[in-house]
Amino acid sequence: MAIAAKIQACIEGSSWIRKMFEEGGRLREIHGAENVFDFTLGNPNVEPPRKFDEELLAIARTVPPGIHRYMNNAGYDDCRAAVAELLAEKSGLDVTGAQIMMTCGAAGALNVALKTMLNPGEEVIILSPYFVEYKFYIDNHGGVPVVVPTNPDTFQLDIPAIEKAITPRTRGLIICSPNNPTGVVYPAESLRDLGLMIQRKERELEKQIYVISDEPYARIAYDGITVPNIFPHVENSLIVTSHSKDLALPGERIGYLAVNPRMTHVELFMEGAIFCNRTLGFVNAPALMQRLVARLQRESVDIAAYQEKRDILYHYLTEMGFSMVRPDGAFYLFPKSPFSDDVEFVRMAQKHQILLVPGAGFGAPGYFRIAYCVDKAMIERSLPAWRAVAREAGLK
Repeated sequence: MAIAAKIQACIEGSSWIRKMFEEGGRLREIHGAENVFDFTLGNPNVEPPRKFDEELLAIARTVPPGIHRYMNNAGYDDCRAAVAELLAEKSGLDVTGAQIMMTCGAAGALNVALKTMLNPGEEVIILSPYFVEYKFYIDNHGGVPVVVPTNPDTFQLDIPAIEKAITPRTRGLIICSPNNPTGVVYPAESLRDLGLMIQRKERELEKQIYVISDEPYARIAYDGITVPNIFPHVENSLIVTSHSKDLALPGERIGYLAVNPRMTHVELFMEGAIFCNRTLGFVNAPALMQRLVARLQRESVDIAAYQEKRDILYHYLTEMGFSMVRPDGAFYLFPKSPFSDDVEFVRMAQKHQILLVPGAGFGAPGYFRIAYCVDKAMIERSLPAWRAVAREAGLK
């Protein structure tokens, strides 16, 4: 065998998202790009806020000496302080730069966090539907993923089910709000109840249980909803996030890890995370991007444009007979599949040049995901194809 057997198995069973995205390339060659409706990848089609370009030009005009050199593995102090300032406002806690580490996106932050906390064989609970890479990240560091479903009617936290899944081997839990793939936001009351339950289990098991809040969509929320900060509700919590979505910078790989200042042994955790950031090979977050996002912590892409796209798709698809939970944020819809076999439905939609991702790819068979971070014009052009799909699927 040319490569490790484990990696070959992972490749063969890996992301449906990428598989369908690549299928889109084949269909575009056959039918033309304007006739293929690709809703597979959460790759924002919008441009970064204007202030990003202004700050980039400002740096280019007056290049600071040493801008491309190594820095502290945790990142530039001014960037960490800017992140901490906003988190302190949102949480009401005394968050400082000492609890922040700049990372290579949320993926880098997640891998660092898991490497820091996991002993071999320890368990990390993930909630279905889940972002598929969670399982691979946990496995990267010797952990064992344990899947717990969310409430099937609302996709909200099922705290009794989470509590039941906690064992002496449990080391952590990953949550994502606004959620990928469902778009739901977990309210503050649920986070408070989660925190109280975790505290109870920590006392019972006499061990620390970490809650990782994966938040790349935290600024993309609709209808006046504010995404609650986890820090006031769960003491042993940490936030991992990126600016891939809120600043439309997915290719720049810039994000951060933030640790609750009330965490038990917070200084030791940060010391471990900084060590892991270095030894996992990330070394530090990109220097130029740190300089930029330090000045952009209060900026965001146009959320209203995303909400308009959500509203168009939600209105027309529900009118056609598709059933789904109305998302509060992010840029995904997660409807029920008209067929019990969601893969079969996705393949049927493909015949109409609509590209989707089956729910099985997120640990939730019987659903499918629509990423609507695409041109509004493409969404509008796709509606006749959606109607044809609905008719073929036997919907009204």
